[in-house]
Amino acid sequence: MSKIQPPPGSSDHQDLLASSLSASYAGVVAFITVANEGSFSRAADRLGIGRSAVSRSVQKLEGQIGARLFCRTTRATSITREGELFYQNCRPGVDQILQALEEMRDLREGPPQGRLKISAPHGFGRKVVAPLLAEFRARFPAVTLELLLDEGTVDFATDGFDVAFRDGRLDDSQIIAKQLIPMQMHVCASPRYASQHGLPDSVDDLVAHSCINQRLASGRLQSWDFKVDGQKRSITPDGAIVVNDPELAMRAVLDNQGLAQLPAYQASEALRDGALVACLEQDAPDDRGHYLCYLSRQQLPKRIRAFIDFMTTSIRALDLCGIELTAQRIHLPAAADAAGVPA
Repeated sequence: MSKIQPPPGSSDHQDLLASSLSASYAGVVAFITVANEGSFSRAADRLGIGRSAVSRSVQKLEGQIGARLFCRTTRATSITREGELFYQNCRPGVDQILQALEEMRDLREGPPQGRLKISAPHGFGRKVVAPLLAEFRARFPAVTLELLLDEGTVDFATDGFDVAFRDGRLDDSQIIAKQLIPMQMHVCASPRYASQHGLPDSVDDLVAHSCINQRLASGRLQSWDFKVDGQKRSITPDGAIVVNDPELAMRAVLDNQGLAQLPAYQASEALRDGALVACLEQDAPDDRGHYLCYLSRQQLPKRIRAFIDFMTTSIRALDLCGIELTAQRIHLPAAADAAGVPA
């Protein structure tokens, strides 16, 4: 009675396959090396093992396939007809393995190349990351880029991302999180809105103002975070306008529609040139940081290392934080005059 073979895909079949490959691998390597070198002794020297170990591996392989691969005499070793056929069948697979190893060596030692999949939040991705991609591609033309904007949690293994930009650290001890710049938040208004409605002096005063809220991908409204008298405080003010994109929130503020809490990377330029003014700076929340996240520091492909180094240097050079805003609140009328707004 013939032995019933387990069906393909079953755990028993996989165990049988793994056992067969494990038992055959050393024998195939030994066989290919003997065939190339023309003798067991030279094959042993090439592999860095004893001649007897090479001989045992080949003998075990011959037992597995039921054929003699070499004719051995005290003077010479020659390959049999069956050995030649087996060599011809094995050689393409061995060449593919050698090519794969060579390509991995090129990825480590040659210029950066290959595909890079990147995740970033919508606001930071559009405002900061996307404008830098052209320069990165100019420096590393062999690297192809895929940028996906998403506010959700990144699953590197499932989603296939190489790097991810995130506001705040990811709660995963397996992920390396490198801080790029601080994440400062500012409650902003246009000079015209400020001149017409004033600005809040405390967090509680926000109830008297038109506020612009942002809806997250999860469906909930994004809270406004503060630190009042040393204590963290989060509120969700009633929204005169609700949007699901940071740029739309910024646009509404510039259009004199109300107040919004915006990250410094987004509002810094408008704050510096007077298109926006800030308030409640005394209650600004703690810095959460903008991070560049990836899986491991060890054996990092050159394309990922090049991208991390480039983005770290380039983003820090943009001067998207460190804005001195304390004088803006005091000199608000001057800011309004400069913007052509009647005080």
